[in-house]
Amino acid sequence: MTDPPYRIVTERTVVRCWEPRDAPALKEAIDSSLRDLRPWLAWAYAEPRPLTEKVALLRRFRGQFDLGREFVYGIFTADESAVLGGTGLHTRSGDDSFEIGYWIRSSHMGRGLCTEATAALTRVAFELCRVDRVEIRVDPENGASLAIPRKLGYVEEATLRRRLPPHGNGAPRDVTHFTLFRDGFGRSPAASIPLRAYDALGERVL
Repeated sequence: MTDPPYRIVTERTVVRCWEPRDAPALKEAIDSSLRDLRPWLAWAYAEPRPLTEKVALLRRFRGQFDLGREFVYGIFTADESAVLGGTGLHTRSGDDSFEIGYWIRSSHMGRGLCTEATAALTRVAFELCRVDRVEIRVDPENGASLAIPRKLGYVEEATLRRRLPPHGNGAPRDVTHFTLFRDGFGRSPAASIPLRAYDALGERVL
């Protein structure tokens, strides 16, 4: 399996690994979106956090990326002047596979940006990294997030009870599990998204 690229350019976004200098833009994107993030993301209940903690977080993300352990990306505007959200190719789903997660800032919801970024990561995972399986896990009450894997041709396998972290002091939440395998990727809408991908040296790899 080949490690993912450092930078991916789609029609409207740049999806790239985080750098510590992105911390102020990340904090602004999260702080302005807490009302929409907290119903679905357990980590949002610990926000807002100090800027120094954001710098430390992004240093960890970059270190894990460089070591090939975990691949967390920011979603940026085409000129990289603002953070639109976050995503990643996570290694927690096991060998020869990735799990994709995503969030988008409130001011840019409903524009298909998460779908675009997820399609790009799906294509990278299969065509460049050569994995056999990509998974997406979603709270079954989050209609906007549920729509993304469905649009991209992922197969809805099951809804498992009480598997996600609770919201604040609430109970654990259910999770709907989607999967796309290599042998089905070529027929999926994700296979046709235009993109350019670059390694750490800026050399084009896809």
